[in-house]
Amino acid sequence: MGKGILHHDIGEQVEVHLLIKSSTKGIASNGKAFLTLILQDTSGEIEAKLWDASQEDETMYSPQSIVKVLGDIHHYRGRNQLKIRKIRPKHDEEKIEISDLLETAPIAKDVMNEKITQYIFDMKNSNIQRVTRYLLKKHGSAFMEYPAATKNHHEFVSGLAYHVVSMLDLAKSIATLYPSLDTDLLYAGVILHDLGKVIELSGPISTTYTVEGNLLGHISIMVNEIAKAAEHLQIEGEEIVVLQHLVLSHHGKAEWGSPKPPMIKEAEILHYIDNLDAKMNMLDRALERVKPGEYTERVFALDNRSFYKPSFHK
Repeated sequence: MGKGILHHDIGEQVEVHLLIKSSTKGIASNGKAFLTLILQDTSGEIEAKLWDASQEDETMYSPQSIVKVLGDIHHYRGRNQLKIRKIRPKHDEEKIEISDLLETAPIAKDVMNEKITQYIFDMKNSNIQRVTRYLLKKHGSAFMEYPAATKNHHEFVSGLAYHVVSMLDLAKSIATLYPSLDTDLLYAGVILHDLGKVIELSGPISTTYTVEGNLLGHISIMVNEIAKAAEHLQIEGEEIVVLQHLVLSHHGKAEWGSPKPPMIKEAEILHYIDNLDAKMNMLDRALERVKPGEYTERVFALDNRSFYKPSFHK
């Protein structure tokens, strides 16, 4: 395969296979229907419009379909778009699969699993260790496959596990500077804080929110999961309430989705680590798409700012 869709310059013409991540119908000012397609390959995703879309087009160009597109890369409202000249479904004889077009974590799943297992093994508090191990085992296969979000950060296959591994390493580094931190609590909080996303989200391909995701959210889901795990393991103690608090407060503020603000030192640090890793992932992905001396497209989740890539950066 050639270079990814996000690595083409403005004005370039491309003819590539892409996966439809999402397809949304709209009505243009002339009264005709159009589709807003989010198309992806291993480099990431790009938006495209399919004008004068028929009912047949809606059915044909639905999420999780592979298409062959001929088009031009152009710039619109601060971000690149793909202007479609021709589009068609993949032919049966074309040897390309959905897995060939999915963006994945830069670390192998077995390596990430080994690292997380070691962090759990290092825990000294048996109650915290048992609950963490039980829940990770219960949701393990999904945890290693799912993205961490539908958009903004770590929205790729195995993104959730990659986010957790990055946060664990960050937590370990911070704990060496501040030895008063309880690493058992901090590591457990990192591993469990987003684990509810395996129920909140639909899966690693064309990810959407489930009914539970929309109605409950991953925070409420995980608080319930911790309670059920403690009951199953017959564990009682303050550790369970504290673990639930870490999950409840990791977004930091009510307006960011946390029912409670951090009220324990490790909860405060967990919030900062989560925020830092998510934002660094957004920044790295945005800056990877531009050349030195250029600005990124506006990053909605970072106050809609554009970021400059210094000309001396390689």
